[in-house]
Amino acid sequence: MRQKRTVQGSIFDLYAEHEIGRELKAMSDWLDGHPEILDWMAPELCRAEIKETGREGLSVESILRCAILKQHRQLSYEALAFYLEDSHSFQAFARLPLGLRPKKSVLQKGVSAISDASWERIHRLMIRDASVQKIERGRMVRVDSTVTETPVHEPTDSTLLWDAVRTQVRLMEQAQELAGPVRLKWCNHRRVAKKRAYQIQYSRGKEKKANWYRDLIKVTRKGLNYLDKAWCTLTQLTIDEAAFAAWEAQVKHYRGLIEGVIDQSQRRVINGEQVPAAEKVFSLFEEHTDIIIKGSRDIQYGHKLNLTSGRSGLILDAVIEEGNPADSERFMPLLERQIEIYGRAPRQIAADGGYASKDNVQQAKDKGVKDVAFHKKKGLKVDQMVKSDWVYRKLRNFRAGIEAGISCLKRSYGLSRCTWKGLEHFKSYVWSAVVAHNLAVFSRLLLAR
Repeated sequence: MRQKRTVQGSIFDLYAEHEIGRELKAMSDWLDGHPEILDWMAPELCRAEIKETGREGLSVESILRCAILKQHRQLSYEALAFYLEDSHSFQAFARLPLGLRPKKSVLQKGVSAISDASWERIHRLMIRDASVQKIERGRMVRVDSTVTETPVHEPTDSTLLWDAVRTQVRLMEQAQELAGPVRLKWCNHRRVAKKRAYQIQYSRGKEKKANWYRDLIKVTRKGLNYLDKAWCTLTQLTIDEAAFAAWEAQVKHYRGLIEGVIDQSQRRVINGEQVPAAEKVFSLFEEHTDIIIKGSRDIQYGHKLNLTSGRSGLILDAVIEEGNPADSERFMPLLERQIEIYGRAPRQIAADGGYASKDNVQQAKDKGVKDVAFHKKKGLKVDQMVKSDWVYRKLRNFRAGIEAGISCLKRSYGLSRCTWKGLEHFKSYVWSAVVAHNLAVFSRLLLAR
């Protein structure tokens, strides 16, 4: 049965006399000061199916601390397992029982079980604590947006169709295993699909590409027919019901996505239509992926984040958006979340030019904000936003500081690209990066006092 805390720590828990060692010690002290965090996370990590007998394994406390270490130092699970065995400072921070050195699979299973709701709850607790200790009162805030990419290749219709054929072959191989001695009638079209995808990529001329696309779409449709026939055959056989249900769920999940890929390829390439982004599939394996175009910059595939920061450099709030909403539409919801966190509106708020609108200025001031400054005026006059030119310049320069915070999150905490699969894990990844960043910044501010 998993314990909440490491019952007895080692007397040899020593941190290195180094900047990183002192920082880890300060982070550990803050976590020790809030044992209620372990109570929040226990239901997720102490699952009912875990037997009460046998080896205890990692405690809830150790899993949380390992997750923070992973994001704080941007380590793979394999590297994290090595450092937990090699580094005394890492062992002390992770509160590992003497002699317990977890493998990468154990770490992955534990860390991935922490939900985004738990990470966000820890974040809110840290922000409240920063307010109590007068490190960040949330009186002067800045807002900006960025994009965190999902782990997908650049989606083109040809590569998506090739992914579809590969997935169909994998599902048919699983179906054949379920069928046992009964031979299912199907053909493996991976080779021809891969060839057509490469021909589309490297050939020139719309007509030539369209011919290759017709062939690739035809092959993909054949794969769907094979799956339909396999399903009919398997329902008539005596096979493991649980295994069949799992296979059937995969078929239903991928079938809708594959049909979407076929439809958008037919419409865009063969019929010459403009397919709206909302109707497109950008990945079979990370189907939640959105297409994000910020201004005239490169196209990105992932999710848009709206971040709020304060004078301390702490990230006060993070919102993972659905789709690609205009920044101006998200300004007031972000402000309302700040009011919810602090119980009052900030005195001053600065934001990028994309958030600018006359309605946003008026609504923000109605909520109690004294000064609202946008990086680009967008037809607004300075006296409509703030009380003087000096205040506007001050807030405009203050807003630029969030760019450094976003850059730090992306370079040092992995927020440029999520490496975890699935939407829920994407949200957990983002929030774990924000918590690790804030905990490090909070600890440095405490040490600097």
